[in-house]
Amino acid sequence: MDLLRVHDYLWEIPRFGEMRVPGRIYASERMINELRDDPALTQVANVACLPGIVGYSLAMPDIHWGYGFPIGGVAAIDAEEGVVSPGGVGYDINCGVRLIRTRLRFADIGDRIAQIADALYDAIPAGVGSEGAIPGLEIPELKRVLRDGANWAKAQGYATAADLEHTEENGRFAGADPDAVTERALLRGRRQLGTLGSGNHFLECSRIDEIYDGEVASALGLELGQVNVLIHSGSRGLGHQTCDDHLRIIGAAMARYGIHLPDRQLAAVPIKSPEGRAYLGAMMAAANFAWCNRQIMMNLAERAFMQTLAIGPKDLGFALIYDVCHNIAKFEEHVVDDKRRLLCVHRKGATRAFGPGHPSIPAAVRDLGQPVLIPGDMGRYSFLLVGQARAMRETFGSSCHGAGRVMSRARAKREAGNRDLYSELAARGVTVRARGRASVAEEMPAAYKDVAEVVEVMEAAGVSRKVARLKPFAVIKG
Repeated sequence: MDLLRVHDYLWEIPRFGEMRVPGRIYASERMINELRDDPALTQVANVACLPGIVGYSLAMPDIHWGYGFPIGGVAAIDAEEGVVSPGGVGYDINCGVRLIRTRLRFADIGDRIAQIADALYDAIPAGVGSEGAIPGLEIPELKRVLRDGANWAKAQGYATAADLEHTEENGRFAGADPDAVTERALLRGRRQLGTLGSGNHFLECSRIDEIYDGEVASALGLELGQVNVLIHSGSRGLGHQTCDDHLRIIGAAMARYGIHLPDRQLAAVPIKSPEGRAYLGAMMAAANFAWCNRQIMMNLAERAFMQTLAIGPKDLGFALIYDVCHNIAKFEEHVVDDKRRLLCVHRKGATRAFGPGHPSIPAAVRDLGQPVLIPGDMGRYSFLLVGQARAMRETFGSSCHGAGRVMSRARAKREAGNRDLYSELAARGVTVRARGRASVAEEMPAAYKDVAEVVEVMEAAGVSRKVARLKPFAVIKG
């Protein structure tokens, strides 16, 4: 595939075949050389064939192969005349990350790490099919969760007004349609609120070991040596089933709308069609479930810390810095060819990164730019960034979302062999609690790119700026 160099960190796939726009990939020269034969680049070109796409089919530096869209893919599609594609959101609808600060110092809890890890693992169910944090909800009550999102958690005592103020969309899509979620999806989700799940989902306790922007860090209440918590999870079985259900409906409907695409996994229908509206309503409902889910886990984690350390909420100082989603489609206004247009921006494995002052950013952090939370692998580090104005001009306000895999889960398990991964991580200063060795092997550090290189590309390209680096010391996995 021909690639043109736009600048040191941006590469372009010129239009060919049925592409409606060029493709663009953010990557260093070393990264792009490794990607040249990767099928994810073909997916970037395929996404460029979607009806209504504007600007470019984009990929972030954590790009890797996904379902239809590459993971790390962004597509902005005209809201009036374009299509919506579930492959541009993914199966784990509103998989996202929240970052919580505390008043604790790492030096103060060094000899209690194992106890904290045990308490968190006991408090927050993890693993495939995990359930039980919240008693199984009757369907009418679950539909209220799907309608109200994190507001439901607040009504039940699991959230504060400040939590909602520091959550993207305030933790609720107003356009959610719980009735568009199938009974099977509802049954899968009714016992899974407040659960971590499996795969790359985790809860990570970390300390800030480097600050790059002291002014922004101070405004967010962050300082060196501070203990923080990252929670990475999504809409669990409810979201997965919602994607699966609507993919079947949309795939069957494409021919009626005369839509033909190079990959059936890109199944799409007009945004304004009955099938498109139903998918978007169901997607927003699943996204609300995910926001509520992460909010409840935050509350459970707070309780675990207080009980283990025998301190109260004031001394712990558990406070949400921000919660972002990175598997979502959103209606947003952007400038395209000097005209402001309403677009449906698909972000699959990509994080919103609006620049300072944007009205869609909650007032509490608006002047800083949207916080962008980038988890790495469990053995190295994660990063906090903020969006920049250039992102609004070049990436539809989008940045990367993580390190990006370099191994499939099957290959990671093979390469892990008989290694003692728990001891290897302990040697790096990381205590791990997990459902089993297989889940640790799938997510071992070598299975991922170095996230430091990923965020460096985004900073060098002017899309998002580094604020702080977080070093993990305890990780909970399914």
